Amino acid sequence: MRISLVELKAQYGAIKEEIDSAIRQVIESACFSSGPFVETFERNFARAQDAPFCVCVNSGTSALHISLWALGIGPGDEVIVPANTFFATPQAVSLTGAVPVFADCEQNFHNIDPASLEEAVTPKTRAAIAVHLYGQPAKLDEVRRICRARNIHLIEDCAQAHLASYKGKKVGTCGVCGCFSFYPGKNLGAYGEGGSVITADEALYRRMLSLRDHGSLRKYHHERIGHNYRMDGIQGAVLDVKLRHLEDWTARRRECARIYRECLHDVGEVVLPAEDPDGYHVYHLFVVRAEDREGLKTRLHEKGIATGIHYPIPCHLQEAYRFLGYRKGSLPVSERLAGEILSLPMYAELERGQIEYICEEIRGYYGK
Repeated sequence: MRISLVELKAQYGAIKEEIDSAIRQVIESACFSSGPFVETFERNFARAQDAPFCVCVNSGTSALHISLWALGIGPGDEVIVPANTFFATPQAVSLTGAVPVFADCEQNFHNIDPASLEEAVTPKTRAAIAVHLYGQPAKLDEVRRICRARNIHLIEDCAQAHLASYKGKKVGTCGVCGCFSFYPGKNLGAYGEGGSVITADEALYRRMLSLRDHGSLRKYHHERIGHNYRMDGIQGAVLDVKLRHLEDWTARRRECARIYRECLHDVGEVVLPAEDPDGYHVYHLFVVRAEDREGLKTRLHEKGIATGIHYPIPCHLQEAYRFLGYRKGSLPVSERLAGEILSLPMYAELERGQIEYICEEIRGYYGK
């Protein structure tokens, strides 16, 4: 049996007629860049995330960049980001000319540690980015309290957390804005690149609308320097179709996680992902921890089971940020987790028999 880490073809097969029809409508109308299909998706996604406004862009990285840019963050400023995240999070800070300051993650849920965040605040800090890693919401109450007390913006990186919530409130609505990725492998994935920012701040919304389209809200009238971050019409149409199925797919991901826990509950060598009782985890990834991570990974590969590591090198130790002066030992929790984490296959179409096969091989590796 061969099991991939992510399976996109099965999802397409289940909604093929809807997808093909939506793409055909875009082609027949020739609305290829921004336009009505993107606008419809913006309205529907904003509604799904309980937000008044949504700006669609061409990637999750662009979403992060445009939100920082619209807030006026730039050279001389600092933005606190977790070390345990994908490189796009600090990279977006660097693209504004500001400096990313890295905070450690907490042990149980792998998200930004509020205590480490608070220690990282300086007079130059303008914002903090809370990443909802793997689909698990960060400790938003504590993070928001710190940001408000220090008068800094809270930006939520929701790239892996579509429809996740914290204490009943959708992610992306607790800070000044929430940034999403629609990379194909995400819970809500485009057929190419895509991203969005949601916000309740109308002035910020209008600045982002302008910045994504060459600094213009009206054709050939440019009130500021912007960029070309527009979303393609086909991506808007595809995402709008998929959005109708997202709640069902999310429920299925959570069921897959339950089966994993059921099958691995007594394998002490494997630490299963903790689920914060205050959060609604949407399981973009199912990430376990094992001290013998490489051996387990090799065993599963030999048995036809694909795995991943999200992420093998904490951002503060990346070569690109060597100039910031971080060293091994600077952020010990993130560094330790980077050597133990292993992502098991996770997607809505994963069948119980496949999960049981994966778990049997893990159990067999540890002699269970």
